[in-house]
Amino acid sequence: MKAYQLTAQTGPEALACIELPQPQPQPHQVLVRVRATSLNYRDLMVADGRYGRSPLPLVPLSDGAGEITALGEGVTRWKVGDRVAGTFFQGWQAGPLPREVSDTALGGALNGMLAEFVALSEEGVVAIPSHLSFEEAATLPCAGVTAWQALVTRGKVSADETVLLLGTGGVSTFALQFAKMHGARVIITSSSDEKLARAKALGADELINYRTTPDWEKEVFRLTNKAGVDQVVEVGGAGTFTKSLRAVAPEGQVHVVGGVTGFTSDVPLIDIIGRMAVVRGIYVGSRAMFEAMNRAIALHQTKPVVDRVFPFAQAPAAYRYQMSGGHFGKVVISI
Repeated sequence: MKAYQLTAQTGPEALACIELPQPQPQPHQVLVRVRATSLNYRDLMVADGRYGRSPLPLVPLSDGAGEITALGEGVTRWKVGDRVAGTFFQGWQAGPLPREVSDTALGGALNGMLAEFVALSEEGVVAIPSHLSFEEAATLPCAGVTAWQALVTRGKVSADETVLLLGTGGVSTFALQFAKMHGARVIITSSSDEKLARAKALGADELINYRTTPDWEKEVFRLTNKAGVDQVVEVGGAGTFTKSLRAVAPEGQVHVVGGVTGFTSDVPLIDIIGRMAVVRGIYVGSRAMFEAMNRAIALHQTKPVVDRVFPFAQAPAAYRYQMSGGHFGKVVISI
């Protein structure tokens, strides 16, 4: 089979397309013919070594979808032909976050999905909604589940709340869709008026261009009559965290899911204390969360936002496009 491997953590130029033996499913594993994968900011960090050291060579990417083509001995959850997506964490099925969960992450500690075939635990795949293409379903495992855990599993978002979203990448566009699914008001930021217009078409209620309005936390207060927002999905990291805290309402929630501008921050404790704010780290989610999210997506016939689909032969170009920040929603590689 064909697969990509990272041979060094020096960026997309270290991606090599090679021939590998097709894996065979071991007991309680399924063999998945991968039809599409998607990129996350985390994959860029893995590629250039900012996510810690990964075993090399490494088949990258946590996210992918396809159909089951073979079953290992003892598999009872699936049959050949089932359409599935892999879970980001192969070792988190339900309940609290396991201490060693990072050791089970695809495309990081374990080989990932950028290959024609992968063998995964029968507990490490979920059925994908029937109305989604493989390209759409491939966007779900990381960005979708992250947004779902933040706003729904933990945040319990409701129709009387206002949610602040930063940017228009994968997590933020999923969060927009899930917030509107629950009737919430959404304020969203971007440096691009074109992207803000697209967010408006998806249901965003208030738009802020953070380039023309650098003190966007003050604009959030103005838009909420100085009440602040009930929840923030904080993807920016060090460069935006303080502003997010200052935009949140008393006893509001800040879900910290990423660090596009860095992970090292001087935390303004007075803003947390003074607002009695809940600051919560979000680390993707469990298989149970994934399955709950998929039920809601199927019920509402929600379609993930796919910006662009690259062919398998152009995987390095997909990485470079993700790096450019020009995407709205998700960047996908079709296999």
